[in-house]
Amino acid sequence: MAKSAAASNGDIAALGFEDAMRELEDIVRRLESGQVKLDDAVKAYERGAALKEHCARKLADAKMKVEKITGSGKNPTLAPAETD
Repeated sequence: MAKSAAASNGDIAALGFEDAMRELEDIVRRLESGQVKLDDAVKAYERGAALKEHCARKLADAKMKVEKITGSGKNPTLAPAETD
């Protein structure tokens, strides 16, 4: 049974970054195998595109949080690591 687009997007929104990446990697492997029927390949590609966008948003959010914590803004600089 096919999932609706709304259910699919809600399902993806609930995924953490690592789970979404794992599923995206699985989709890529299946598509690269060439053993997927055309209709299934199109559906998998659509889900993969949605997973990619989800992962990109998660990464952008994480980057923004790190920039807020470090105060680095658009010109991040790395501080030398403290050594004992």
